[in-house]
Amino acid sequence: METAADVLICGAGAAGLVLAIDLARRGVSFRLIDKIDKPFGGSRGKGIQPRSQEIFEDLGVLDRLVAVGGLYPPQRKYREDGDFTEIPVAEHVDPTPAEPYHLALMVPQYLTEGVLRERLAELGHKPDYGCELVGLEQDEQGVNAHILRGEREETIRARFLIGSDGGRSFVRHSLDVGFQGKSLGARSIVADLRLTGLTRDAWHMYQKSESEQLSICPLAGTDLFQLQAPIALDGEPDLSQGGLEAMVAQRTGRDNIAIEKVFWASSYAMSARLADRYRIGRIFLAGDAAHIHPPTGGQGLNTSIQDAYNLGWKLEAVLGVAPDSLLDSYEAERRPVAAGMLGLATKLLDELKHGEMRRGRDVVQLDIGYPHSPLLLEDPERTGGLRAGDRAPDAPLQGAAGQARRLFEIFKGAHWTLIGYETGDGHPPARKGLNIHRIGAGRELVDVRGHFSKAYGLAPGEWALVRPDGYVGAIVGVTGMALLEEYMQKVGLTA
Repeated sequence: METAADVLICGAGAAGLVLAIDLARRGVSFRLIDKIDKPFGGSRGKGIQPRSQEIFEDLGVLDRLVAVGGLYPPQRKYREDGDFTEIPVAEHVDPTPAEPYHLALMVPQYLTEGVLRERLAELGHKPDYGCELVGLEQDEQGVNAHILRGEREETIRARFLIGSDGGRSFVRHSLDVGFQGKSLGARSIVADLRLTGLTRDAWHMYQKSESEQLSICPLAGTDLFQLQAPIALDGEPDLSQGGLEAMVAQRTGRDNIAIEKVFWASSYAMSARLADRYRIGRIFLAGDAAHIHPPTGGQGLNTSIQDAYNLGWKLEAVLGVAPDSLLDSYEAERRPVAAGMLGLATKLLDELKHGEMRRGRDVVQLDIGYPHSPLLLEDPERTGGLRAGDRAPDAPLQGAAGQARRLFEIFKGAHWTLIGYETGDGHPPARKGLNIHRIGAGRELVDVRGHFSKAYGLAPGEWALVRPDGYVGAIVGVTGMALLEEYMQKVGLTA
């Protein structure tokens, strides 16, 4: 049997679900498949960084995630005598008008993915589980993907295929894409447990030596704890209830911590690897299929989410009128971000081994941008402040009708946003997929407290074009309007 879709997404983890939601709200035809029989049920990636919170606000799920999750408790580090010290997981920084989210949110991965599936269902779609990709071929027009569902084989013809199928990606292996990097000489256990003997007001951390560390963190939104512990590089660890309980007793020196049930447990060797290419013809790699890393710093799931968020609008544009070359910008923008993330996560792992890891500004991902993207326009060129390629800041405004507005509310949705600051009466012609707003006295929006001016630094008469994924694409003045028209044609915004 053969079926068709514009996009086939292989892998229904966080990256695949975010891409599916973005395509669904854009009206793009897609299929989302996964070879596993049912959704993943472990906590694994539990940290949602501030930049991802901004994305989840746009996708309409942030409030739900906050409701099912919570903030990180302080790290409680025990000494041999049983006394302890406590430090926050990350430095506390208050939110600002430009950066409304500043604290990492803890949501076990299975709860995050559950919220994403719920949102996808509201848009009329769901993942197809038990569907294994077993072969693929591509030509200039599309991809033939051979799917095995039980004993029945199906061929899906898609314009594009996305491999978000994890670190052992079948898609990446099928295309013989290099996965350069190294083993980090570290191996660990992670397990979700119900236990007694520890309070839920701290992330309990024990360290007799570098090889005998143990951390037990209460999982927000549940009555469970997540256990993490380094193990020997060889041999099979005992992941049974008794085996884990013996490890806890040995590494904590306590006999009053009792494990009542093991809900999920896994062991893994840590590596840092990056795919040589993110695009191979009409096939793209995203998430762990494109980059794997140690879990330190809570970077992996967030980087994967942002891969999908970067790719969704570009797929829609090329399926419309934009040139195919627009999709080359996905690798140009996202691969350098992943390379930097691998370096950061590896550095934090080294710090953790010595019991000194602290999460600072570098983990929240608010400073990620695309300064070398092929999709940048400045006229005149800017020498400081906000640049094309930077994350578009939030700012509180006031509508002409007197009600409070936020820039993020204006950006929300699948469209581009063109903002004129104290501009004249003329503006580029309206077009599908572009919302146009003007800020200034006598205009629809007023910068009553100066936060927009401070964050964007636009001169009177300048325009900022914000992409659907919340990055600044172009900043132009009156003399750059013709260049802006050319730019919009390149990204599929036709009058």
